[in-house]
Amino acid sequence: MLETVQEWLWWERLWLPVNVSWSDLEDSEGRVYAKASHLYAAVPCAFFLLAVRYAFERFVATPLADAWGIKDKLRRKAQPNRILETFFCSQGRNPSQADVRSLCKKTSWTEAKVQVWFRRRRNQDRPPLSKRFCEASWRCVFYFFAFTGGMLALYDKPWLYDLREVWVGFPKQSMLPSQYWYYHLEMGFYLSLLLSLTFDVKRKDFKEQVIHHIATLTLLSFSWISNYIRIGTLVMALHDSSDILLEGAKVINYAKWHQTANGLFVVFTFVFMATRLVIFPFWLIHCTWVYPLDWYPAFFGYYFFNVMLSVLQLLHVYWAVLISRMLYKCVAGKLEGDDRSDEEEDDSDSSSDKNHNSRHINGSGVKGRANGH
Repeated sequence: MLETVQEWLWWERLWLPVNVSWSDLEDSEGRVYAKASHLYAAVPCAFFLLAVRYAFERFVATPLADAWGIKDKLRRKAQPNRILETFFCSQGRNPSQADVRSLCKKTSWTEAKVQVWFRRRRNQDRPPLSKRFCEASWRCVFYFFAFTGGMLALYDKPWLYDLREVWVGFPKQSMLPSQYWYYHLEMGFYLSLLLSLTFDVKRKDFKEQVIHHIATLTLLSFSWISNYIRIGTLVMALHDSSDILLEGAKVINYAKWHQTANGLFVVFTFVFMATRLVIFPFWLIHCTWVYPLDWYPAFFGYYFFNVMLSVLQLLHVYWAVLISRMLYKCVAGKLEGDDRSDEEEDDSDSSSDKNHNSRHINGSGVKGRANGH
């Protein structure tokens, strides 16, 4: 049974064009090809990057946050209450006005006191500002070095300037050492992000982030095995180019250099729109949909690879909508955070705060802004 599954899994028509077999991709005469066994190296690479991240956040990002005066807001803990805690964990973090009245009867508390409890309890689950700063700093540094390394690996390659060169000699294209390290660095990074999702800052697009990481790892793994390495390196470099600016804008925003952060965010927006909504679909996806057919007939891997690229493009469109909303707020002078973030609420119990947050719970108040994310 296992042998049958293995034979089907590695059936050449799934991975390779017609008239090409795995034997054609055996190392010979100084030519080295990508192999599925190489992918195992991404696992220790992921754990290595997690260790590097821990050291960076502790010995670099945290002292930097202290030097820039980035302090965590002192939060008041919610008073222990079994009834409210049960509702919070099982039914929802944001009770309706009817729920608040019902909870008041069960706890013998006033509406204002119940509302304050939920604000404080929600704040307890939100990551502190220093954690968000450290996470954004690590990602910014990684994307910078990854993009720099990627461009060093690509700048002298003909397929960077002529996309038809991506398919010359495919799939019998020898693997370069720079491609090996670039791939495994990126795969290790995205695998480390997947492993740390439960510990990282949880945003509103959490599910989309999971889909993105899984789709990226699937794409990278498939492109490695099928020797789609040339187009794979182009896709990675394209994504890293805008991610540097986004994480950099977050870091600067946490340091309260808001005008500089807003200016960098505007630059990021234009780079994101140009790379993800123009270059990616009309250059790279066009390159994978059209040009390969000049060299070989379509096969399963051809369709699978392009479908996965299309999934990424749908995520790009989703994020482009969020970014456009944030750009509008930035231009209007209303941007103080990230629409994907779970904003921190004022947990004071003054009369004015009670009224403001009562409107928030009722759903009629103005949406709170993120505190620096």
